[in-house]
Amino acid sequence: MSKIIIHGGFFSESSTNNETKVAKQQALLRIVRDSYNYLQNHSAVETVVHATSLLEDDALFNAGIGSQIQSDGKIRMSASLMDSTTMKMSGVINIEEVKNPIQVAEVLMNVDDRILSGEGATDFARKNGFEKFSTEIPQRRKEYEAKLASTGTGTVGCVALDNEGRIAVATSTGGKGFEIVGRVSDSATVAGNYCNEFCGVSLTGVGEDIVSGAVAAKIVTRVTDGFSLEQAFEKTFAELKPFDGFAGAIAIDKNGNIFHQDSHPSMVFASFDGENEEVFN
Repeated sequence: MSKIIIHGGFFSESSTNNETKVAKQQALLRIVRDSYNYLQNHSAVETVVHATSLLEDDALFNAGIGSQIQSDGKIRMSASLMDSTTMKMSGVINIEEVKNPIQVAEVLMNVDDRILSGEGATDFARKNGFEKFSTEIPQRRKEYEAKLASTGTGTVGCVALDNEGRIAVATSTGGKGFEIVGRVSDSATVAGNYCNEFCGVSLTGVGEDIVSGAVAAKIVTRVTDGFSLEQAFEKTFAELKPFDGFAGAIAIDKNGNIFHQDSHPSMVFASFDGENEEVFN
């Protein structure tokens, strides 16, 4: 009954038919198929790390090597991982010069202090064998210099249900671009990345809105309390409307149901269950 769904954030190209849109669709399909095959012989936790690492390795997405540049000209990234079996969450906030922040979060899963920020996160990565890696790409520098960064709604994430019924989630972001140094996104919080034995949810959008709505934690709690995925999404997204909250979410429940919703189209995602695949943006 293994299932997987990934998202690649919101893209301004979503309403067009240009080459970038096609490239992102193809990348999402490639990654979701690869990750589904990986899931057949690995746990949900291992798989969400694998899938999110592939997204971080693709400069089309705002995470890892495609990350945005902050107001002081530096790149800082955040990522988190959660396992429904242990109910542990680990993560890094504003880590620098690491190719795959989600892999650092994976190592932190076995440490008492499981969420680290800033210099502490970067130092931990170095001490655990993560070499210094420049994540800056020319396009991001051009955007920074021209003050033409994206709308700040880019994040990647994955939810997986493995053959043992275990759920895991991972979320990674390169930030919104030009943010104040020290700003914390939702990606390494329970608002943006959360799961338990009943459901797993990963978010993308405007971090401040997602935190204000406590979106991932609310959806998971509501499913735990007996809501269907669709009902949990409906109620939670309705609670974003009073402040025009900008969010998109993907989810899988313990029965293998997959659901997604966004408040401001269009989030891009791809899902696969071995037979049926879906990609949208």
